[in-house]
Amino acid sequence: MDGKTRRRGAELEDAILRAAAAELAETGYPGLTMERVAQRAGTNKNAIYRRWPNRAALGVAAYRHLAEDTLEPPDTGGLREDALTLLRAINCGQSSPAARILRGLLTGVGDEPELREQLHEQAAEGAAKTWLTIVDRAVARGEARPEARNPRVATVALVLLRNEILTRGLTTVDDDVLVEIVDEVYLPLVGA
Repeated sequence: MDGKTRRRGAELEDAILRAAAAELAETGYPGLTMERVAQRAGTNKNAIYRRWPNRAALGVAAYRHLAEDTLEPPDTGGLREDALTLLRAINCGQSSPAARILRGLLTGVGDEPELREQLHEQAAEGAAKTWLTIVDRAVARGEARPEARNPRVATVALVLLRNEILTRGLTTVDDDVLVEIVDEVYLPLVGA
């Protein structure tokens, strides 16, 4: 490490996740190896394996790390605008490095059960947190039913957007589709 202080904890984790994201962006999931990530991060494979048991877990963690850095829950003062703002940000971000990495991970799902499991867990945890934040605020304002705090309910708009992207092979969805998702499905489902 050329006389540098040895990295530990969050600093080392961040370096590993950034290295893994860079590898995913360059080579895609099929080219992701613990060896290359360790080399890029300036650490050893053992440091990676202590944190992530396999490349699926590392790949999903790298995606999540990158995605969390780019998406904050909006607070416009209204549920409709919050949901639209969030969907529009996600939709515009479909050409971002995080979105390209996610698409690469999704293409590897069929061949690797560990990756499928990791992506399912990430989808349940990561996306739900942002959507639950806007739903919690809407419940506090009296705009949403308290029962809408269920992660499956709170993330319905995102699931519908992902469905549009995946089933139609799109990189972005027309804004009128986003408005329809929010007005015709999301608000009637979560609204007070």
